[in-house]
This record gives sequence, C-alpha cells and structure tokens, in this order.
Amino acid sequence: MTESATTNDNGAARIPNPIEEWQRNVSKAQTFTRLLTTDAKIAQTQKDLVWTLNKAKLYRYVSPVPEEQRHRVPLLLVFAIMNRPYVLDLRPGHSFVEYMLAKGYDIFLLDWGIPGPEDANHSFDTYAGQYLPRVVRKVKAVTGAEQISMLGWCLGALISTLYACLRPNDGLKNLILLTAPLDFSDRSVGGFSRWTSAPEFNADRIVETFGNVPGEMIDAGAKMLKPIENYVGTYVSLWDNIENDGTIEAWHAMNTWVRDIIPMAGGAYRQLINDFYKENRLIKGNLHVSGEPVKLGNLTASVLNVIAESDHITPPCQSEAVMQHLGTADKEIFRVRGGHIGIMAGRGAEKNTWPHIDAWLATRSD
Repeated sequence: MTESATTNDNGAARIPNPIEEWQRNVSKAQTFTRLLTTDAKIAQTQKDLVWTLNKAKLYRYVSPVPEEQRHRVPLLLVFAIMNRPYVLDLRPGHSFVEYMLAKGYDIFLLDWGIPGPEDANHSFDTYAGQYLPRVVRKVKAVTGAEQISMLGWCLGALISTLYACLRPNDGLKNLILLTAPLDFSDRSVGGFSRWTSAPEFNADRIVETFGNVPGEMIDAGAKMLKPIENYVGTYVSLWDNIENDGTIEAWHAMNTWVRDIIPMAGGAYRQLINDFYKENRLIKGNLHVSGEPVKLGNLTASVLNVIAESDHITPPCQSEAVMQHLGTADKEIFRVRGGHIGIMAGRGAEKNTWPHIDAWLATRSD
C-alpha cells in the first residue's frame, strides 16, 4: 500500500484515483505557496502604547487578571535590536505574553523599532545607557512600583545585563537572561565567534559601507551556521506535514516573524563585534558604556540564566561562565533542551521553559 492509498469496506488496499491524487497534490502545493508568501496573524494580545522615544515604543499589555490579584512587581520584556519582539507574543494559545498575563504579571514590552539612516550611530551606549533607564522609570511611574523585573533575550539579555551593572540601585529586582551572549572567551565553539574573531572580519568596513547593517546580511549569517537545516530541512518538514493544520499554523506564525527582517544600527554592530566578540571586554572588566565602567560585580538583582543546550547562535559557554562574575548571591542556571528560539517559541516551551520562569519569578515578585 502506498502512503496515499486508502482501503475499502473490507480493509483491502485500493489503488488511489489518479485525478484525486493530482487534486490533492495541487491543494498541497497551493497551501505550501500560501505559507511561504503570506503573513500569519500574530502579536494579537491587546496592549496599549505608553511611551515613545525616537523609534522605540513601550507597550503595556491589558491584563485579564484584576489588579488586586496581580503580582506586585511588573515585568519588562527586552528583546534583541535586530529582530521584532513579537516572537514573545507569537499567536493565541502559544504566546509567552498571554501565558504570563494569565499568571498575574503586569507585562510591558519594549520595541526598539527599525533604525533609519539617522540612527546609524546608535550603540549599546544608546540602548543600555540612555533608552533603558528611561523605560524603567516609565514602568515604575505607570505602575507605582518601586521595583521591576526584566527579561532580556539574546542581545536584549546583553543590553539588560549592561543596564543592571550600570544602574544597580534603580529598582531592578529580578533579571531573567535568555540565551545571553556575554562571554566570548571560547573561540572553539564555531559559528559567529570563529567568524568574527578572524583578522579578515572587519566590522568597521561593513559599517562604513552600509551604515546600518542590513537585516538580510545578519539573517543569512545566522542561517549559514546550519545551512542544510535552514535552507532545505525546514521546507521538507513543512511539505511532509502540510496536511497537519496544527503544525502548519505554528510554522506559518514563526515564518512570518523570521521573514520580518530589520537592520541593526551600525554603531551597535561595530561595538558588538569589536568590544564583545573580538576583545571580550565585558568579562575582562574593561568595558565602558556612556563613559561609565561596566562591572559585573555591581549586578545585585536576582538572576535566572536560561541556557539553550543546542543553541548555535549563542552557545552555552557564552552564557554560563558569567555567573561566577556576578555580584548577586541569588542566581540560578536553567538549562533547556532546544535551540536559540525554540526554547521560548517552540512546541515544548509552554511545558518546560515558561513554567520554570513563572515558578522562579513568582516567589520574587510579591
């Protein structure tokens, strides 16, 4: 019996009708094309705009939980600067934001926005030294809270860490780091570390050429770390599951986010490559942001460091060793099976990562 064969009433194999098979394959091809070329409805959780600065926007999500039943400490979500943040609110029924709102958290989302040519000099000094302090003040003013929690993902985790070191007395109570690229000591892990540490890799020339670094360039670099999986495997898997509505709905939402590519401010890119990847200044203790020294020992907030064991973008070694340098006594590493995005947006996130974040944060938010 072939894969598409059916059975008659007696259970015997029946040869499929060629016309039916042709119609089925046409329908599959149409669905496949639609998924590749259209956008899914994502980021549907209701939110209000409460603050803006240049391109940056701060949103407060509308909570379904009465105010008196919510956790006292609000939660600020800080995503990377070269991707859109709505991967945290991917689709109804599979949204970290939706999940945490139901758990009683007052949630804010920082959207860095899309940098224009006039923003090419924006650096981590801009994001960690200027923008984030203002965002934190706004969250505290809106809620009346004296302390906040912050969740940073990828470069958002790096920016959050810099802020936590620079402003340890501004009310940051809890810091959750997700796949945080902080320690670039190990050059043997491959990927970005190996590429960018090569003498031939000249970030200054890239920025001089483009200004803001094209998102397509960064996206291609990330995909080339696993070229077969990213350029072939994902589409083969999609075709194999094209008649599974649940699977294709999830794939469509994720692909919509992946396709929404934005540039990275040139100054931040230059600083990321030169100060972090090449010179590892944060760990060595000779990094300055907005003229101030950044010392990991100044970080006193409680820290949950979530590490993806199969992360090829931020290998575990770039996240875990930093814990010994932090000044806080309340710190925990949580290792999750999965990759850079999958641990928070994959199928297992709501059974593994999200509940652990909630359990850790709940005891520190009242």
